[in-house]
Amino acid sequence: MPSSVPGFAELLGRCERSAVHLELRDSYAPTERFDAWKRGERIDWEDRASWWHPYDQLIADTVARGVVIRRARIVSEPVSEYIRWEHYVTRANVTAGEEVRWLPRRRAAATALPGNDFWLFDGAVLRVHHFSGDGVVVEDEITKDPDLVKLCSAAFEAVWERAVPHHLYDI
Repeated sequence: MPSSVPGFAELLGRCERSAVHLELRDSYAPTERFDAWKRGERIDWEDRASWWHPYDQLIADTVARGVVIRRARIVSEPVSEYIRWEHYVTRANVTAGEEVRWLPRRRAAATALPGNDFWLFDGAVLRVHHFSGDGVVVEDEITKDPDLVKLCSAAFEAVWERAVPHHLYDI
Protein backbone atom coordinates (compact mmCIF):
# COMPACT_ATOMS: atom_id res chain seq x y z
CA MET A 1 0.00 0.00 0.00
CA PRO A 2 1.57 3.35 -1.03
CA SER A 3 2.23 5.91 1.67
CA SER A 4 0.36 9.21 1.56
CA VAL A 5 3.24 10.91 3.35
CA PRO A 6 5.32 12.99 0.93
CA GLY A 7 8.94 11.95 0.72
CA PHE A 8 11.71 14.02 2.25
CA ALA A 9 13.01 15.17 -1.14
CA GLU A 10 9.54 16.34 -2.12
CA LEU A 11 9.08 18.29 1.13
CA LEU A 12 12.52 19.85 0.81
CA GLY A 13 11.83 20.63 -2.84
CA ARG A 14 8.76 22.66 -1.84
CA CYS A 15 10.75 24.52 0.81
CA GLU A 16 11.40 28.20 0.11
CA ARG A 17 13.13 29.64 3.20
CA SER A 18 14.12 27.22 5.93
CA ALA A 19 14.24 23.62 7.04
CA VAL A 20 15.15 22.71 10.60
CA HIS A 21 15.77 19.26 12.05
CA LEU A 22 15.81 18.36 15.74
CA GLU A 23 17.33 15.04 16.80
CA LEU A 24 16.74 13.78 20.33
CA ARG A 25 18.05 10.20 20.36
CA ASP A 26 21.49 8.91 21.38
CA SER A 27 21.34 6.13 18.83
CA TYR A 28 19.46 5.15 15.71
CA ALA A 29 19.22 1.92 13.74
CA PRO A 30 22.71 0.76 12.72
CA THR A 31 23.76 1.20 9.11
CA GLU A 32 26.55 -0.33 7.06
CA ARG A 33 28.41 2.98 7.25
CA PHE A 34 28.24 2.91 11.05
CA ASP A 35 29.33 -0.73 11.16
CA ALA A 36 32.29 0.06 8.86
CA TRP A 37 33.33 2.93 11.14
CA LYS A 38 33.17 0.59 14.16
CA ARG A 39 35.52 -1.77 12.26
CA GLY A 40 37.99 1.10 11.99
CA GLU A 41 37.26 2.16 8.42
CA ARG A 42 37.52 5.91 7.90
CA ILE A 43 36.34 8.24 5.18
CA ASP A 44 38.87 9.71 2.78
CA TRP A 45 37.51 13.25 2.94
CA GLU A 46 39.77 14.27 0.04
CA ASP A 47 37.99 11.74 -2.23
CA ARG A 48 34.56 13.38 -2.31
CA ALA A 49 33.19 10.88 -4.83
CA SER A 50 33.70 8.09 -2.29
CA TRP A 51 31.41 9.63 0.35
CA TRP A 52 29.14 12.17 -1.40
CA HIS A 53 25.62 10.70 -1.41
CA PRO A 54 22.35 11.76 -3.06
CA TYR A 55 21.27 13.21 0.31
CA ASP A 56 24.32 15.50 0.29
CA GLN A 57 23.50 16.66 -3.23
CA LEU A 58 19.87 17.29 -2.29
CA ILE A 59 21.00 19.46 0.62
CA ALA A 60 23.57 21.31 -1.52
CA ASP A 61 20.98 21.98 -4.24
CA THR A 62 18.44 23.21 -1.68
CA VAL A 63 20.95 25.52 0.00
CA ALA A 64 21.93 26.83 -3.44
CA ARG A 65 18.26 27.85 -3.91
CA GLY A 66 18.58 30.03 -0.79
CA VAL A 67 17.03 27.69 1.78
CA VAL A 68 18.74 27.73 5.18
CA ILE A 69 19.06 24.23 6.64
CA ARG A 70 19.81 23.85 10.33
CA ARG A 71 20.17 20.65 12.37
CA ALA A 72 20.39 20.48 16.16
CA ARG A 73 21.21 17.36 18.13
CA ILE A 74 20.59 16.88 21.83
CA VAL A 75 23.07 14.33 23.16
CA SER A 76 23.89 12.64 26.43
CA GLU A 77 27.45 12.95 27.70
CA PRO A 78 29.63 11.07 27.63
CA VAL A 79 28.35 10.47 24.13
CA SER A 80 27.30 7.08 22.82
CA GLU A 81 29.35 5.28 20.20
CA TYR A 82 26.65 6.13 17.67
CA ILE A 83 26.89 9.85 18.46
CA ARG A 84 30.68 9.68 18.22
CA TRP A 85 30.23 8.29 14.69
CA GLU A 86 27.55 10.89 13.85
CA HIS A 87 29.91 13.64 14.94
CA TYR A 88 32.56 12.19 12.63
CA VAL A 89 30.28 11.98 9.56
CA THR A 90 28.71 15.40 10.18
CA ARG A 91 31.53 16.80 8.09
CA ALA A 92 29.48 15.66 5.08
CA ASN A 93 26.38 17.53 6.31
CA VAL A 94 28.39 20.71 6.83
CA THR A 95 30.11 20.36 3.45
CA ALA A 96 26.70 20.02 1.81
CA GLY A 97 25.59 23.28 3.44
CA GLU A 98 23.81 22.37 6.67
CA GLU A 99 24.46 24.33 9.82
CA VAL A 100 24.80 21.84 12.69
CA ARG A 101 24.85 22.36 16.44
CA TRP A 102 25.10 20.04 19.45
CA LEU A 103 23.42 20.51 22.83
CA PRO A 104 24.52 18.41 25.79
CA ARG A 105 21.36 16.96 27.32
CA ARG A 106 22.24 18.37 30.77
CA ARG A 107 21.93 21.87 29.25
CA ALA A 108 18.48 21.09 27.82
CA ALA A 109 16.69 20.52 31.14
CA ALA A 110 14.93 23.90 31.09
CA THR A 111 13.76 23.49 27.50
CA ALA A 112 10.25 22.28 26.64
CA LEU A 113 10.82 19.57 24.05
CA PRO A 114 8.53 17.49 21.84
CA GLY A 115 8.67 13.73 22.28
CA ASN A 116 9.96 12.99 18.79
CA ASP A 117 12.58 14.00 16.25
CA PHE A 118 11.19 16.23 13.52
CA TRP A 119 11.81 18.31 10.43
CA LEU A 120 10.03 21.67 10.14
CA PHE A 121 9.77 23.16 6.65
CA ASP A 122 9.27 26.92 6.24
CA GLY A 123 7.91 27.09 9.78
CA ALA A 124 4.65 25.55 8.60
CA VAL A 125 4.90 21.87 7.62
CA LEU A 126 6.07 19.42 10.26
CA ARG A 127 7.38 15.92 9.57
CA VAL A 128 7.46 13.98 12.84
CA HIS A 129 9.51 10.78 13.05
CA HIS A 130 8.15 7.90 15.12
CA PHE A 131 10.83 5.35 16.06
CA SER A 132 10.84 1.85 17.45
CA GLY A 133 12.89 1.28 20.60
CA ASP A 134 15.89 0.19 18.55
CA GLY A 135 15.95 3.37 16.44
CA VAL A 136 14.12 2.30 13.30
CA VAL A 137 11.67 4.81 11.82
CA VAL A 138 8.30 3.07 11.93
CA GLU A 139 6.23 5.99 10.69
CA ASP A 140 6.55 9.57 9.57
CA GLU A 141 3.64 11.88 10.28
CA ILE A 142 3.00 15.11 8.37
CA THR A 143 1.03 17.84 10.08
CA LYS A 144 0.34 21.54 9.81
CA ASP A 145 -1.34 21.66 13.23
CA PRO A 146 -0.54 25.22 14.33
CA ASP A 147 -0.11 24.35 18.01
CA LEU A 148 2.29 21.49 17.28
CA VAL A 149 4.19 23.58 14.71
CA LYS A 150 4.51 26.40 17.27
CA LEU A 151 5.75 23.99 19.98
CA CYS A 152 8.33 22.39 17.69
CA SER A 153 9.50 25.69 16.27
CA ALA A 154 9.96 27.18 19.74
CA ALA A 155 11.75 24.04 20.94
CA PHE A 156 14.13 24.07 18.01
CA GLU A 157 14.97 27.76 18.45
CA ALA A 158 15.56 27.30 22.19
CA VAL A 159 17.89 24.37 21.52
CA TRP A 160 19.67 26.23 18.71
CA GLU A 161 20.32 29.22 20.96
CA ARG A 162 21.95 27.04 23.67
CA ALA A 163 23.73 24.60 21.36
CA VAL A 164 27.40 24.51 20.38
CA PRO A 165 28.35 24.91 16.69
CA HIS A 166 29.67 21.68 15.20
CA HIS A 167 33.24 22.95 14.72
CA LEU A 168 33.44 23.86 18.42
CA TYR A 169 31.82 20.73 19.87
CA ASP A 170 34.50 18.29 21.01
CA ILE A 171 33.52 14.78 21.90
